[in-house]
Amino acid sequence: MRQMKRYFLISVGVLSFLLGSAGAILPLLPTTPFLLLAGYCFARSSNKFDVWLKRTKLYQIYASDYVETKSIPKYKKWKILISSYILMGISILFAPLQPVKVMLIVLALAITIVLVFVVPNREDQLETKE
Repeated sequence: MRQMKRYFLISVGVLSFLLGSAGAILPLLPTTPFLLLAGYCFARSSNKFDVWLKRTKLYQIYASDYVETKSIPKYKKWKILISSYILMGISILFAPLQPVKVMLIVLALAITIVLVFVVPNREDQLETKE
């Protein structure tokens, strides 16, 4: 039973990593949540996969800041927001259905709210520790 759980977690981790990789290119797939899920699965199933994931450039760019410090530097937040707005804008422009356009606008607003008001800035977090 333990071996089945391990293989299940590795499978989910690999699938999550692949979806996260696709999300780095496709505007509608979220990258960071899939990479965080892959990290969770690998940490509980395979040290080898966990170390490999944490060494990937994709993980370093999208997830390592938050995993290590529970914060994101302000400049990265701006990069995330600008790229999200550009990709969401293109998606909204070409979306054929009005409900899809509205959903994309709501998603962009949700991303903005989470990044600005929920996830702390790394600079602010460092100031409070000193």
